[in-house]
Amino acid sequence: MGRQVERLKAVEVPRLAKLAGMHADGRGLYLKASPPGASSWVLRYMLDGKAHTMGLGSFPEVTLKRAREKALEARQLKTDGVDPIQARRDRKAAEAPRAPAITFEMAAGAFIETKQSGWRNRGKSADQWRAAFKQWVFPIIGDRPVAEVDGAAVMSVLTQAVAGKSGEQRFWEARSETAARCRARIENVLDFARAQGQRTGDNPADWASLKFQLPKRHDVRQVKHHDAMPYDDVPKFVRTLQARPLLSARALEFTILAAARTSEVRGLTWGELDLNKAIWVIPASRMKAKRQHRVPLCDRAVQILRQLGIGEGGDFVFPGIKPGRPLSENTMLQLLQEEHADATVHGFRSSFSTWAREQTAFPREIVEAALAHEVGDAVERAYARTDFFDKRRQLLDAWAKFCSGRADEDRLQQVETR
Repeated sequence: MGRQVERLKAVEVPRLAKLAGMHADGRGLYLKASPPGASSWVLRYMLDGKAHTMGLGSFPEVTLKRAREKALEARQLKTDGVDPIQARRDRKAAEAPRAPAITFEMAAGAFIETKQSGWRNRGKSADQWRAAFKQWVFPIIGDRPVAEVDGAAVMSVLTQAVAGKSGEQRFWEARSETAARCRARIENVLDFARAQGQRTGDNPADWASLKFQLPKRHDVRQVKHHDAMPYDDVPKFVRTLQARPLLSARALEFTILAAARTSEVRGLTWGELDLNKAIWVIPASRMKAKRQHRVPLCDRAVQILRQLGIGEGGDFVFPGIKPGRPLSENTMLQLLQEEHADATVHGFRSSFSTWAREQTAFPREIVEAALAHEVGDAVERAYARTDFFDKRRQLLDAWAKFCSGRADEDRLQQVETR
């Protein structure tokens, strides 16, 4: 039987604290003195065949009595098979103040702020992301911690009830395109949050995780085309535009004659034009396909531009109300829908395409080139050595003649001379 250690006396502790060494109190409790002024209580014990040393606090902040109480609590835990050091760590972790949970809405906001500078149309794209999240996602999972967004949460967004053509439907079925974009955006945000250390595990918004729970988009998607004015109605509408003394009327007529996109005409600057050669060169940065596009201008289009006065409205050919800004995005659409409520400006490109295919003998590739569409596969495009510019000029001149109504006059004259 080992020698029993004589227990410390409270009155002796201040003196012993000044004597370097380990002063035993018994049953593994020691006063560890490291003069000057660095004394503390420690408990030595064996657990699972390994020696451990547990600090119990500094002296004199922790008295001998309190050190014995702490040592007793630790020994009781050890008797129950619990490591007292690990138990203390767990208790401190549980008591530590936790940082506010990062919600999905917070993570989405951080993602947009971080990534928008690299987006093509940063302001517009960011607004679209925020609007979609606000309408379809945040009301359901916006306040949920991003770490807790699971497959059920994602499905609750994609299957929420919305008003459809046949009554109440699931979001994924009633608005397939919008729902698909929301799914992809949720996936991006969750990947971003994982990279930030805010969540772990697989991404529940990944299509691989959802494809067995939702129908494929092409099973439910309805292809939506831009509403186009029948090409037979275009000449009458153009005459209506010519009678309106509005900049928006000139812009819309020019858009129709050039078979151009709204964005291309709104961003048109005087520096892109050569009126003497009747050519408009749209830089690649402003084209949907990111390739430079040359547009042959008909006589009426050049006339419209000359009447505007070169440079009088600043750099933009069709300036907006605010200085240095182009015509508002919806100005031409509003003017169009005063006469044709369901038509869209983009739909005139379809009107042009249908007219060209039904009323002319121009080959398909000429029509597609006039619309700045890619024709053929990558190999065919690689071997293409022309943009059919001269033939496109003939096509757009014929379109301008049709829009002015002179095509009918020409046919009438041909009949009368037979």
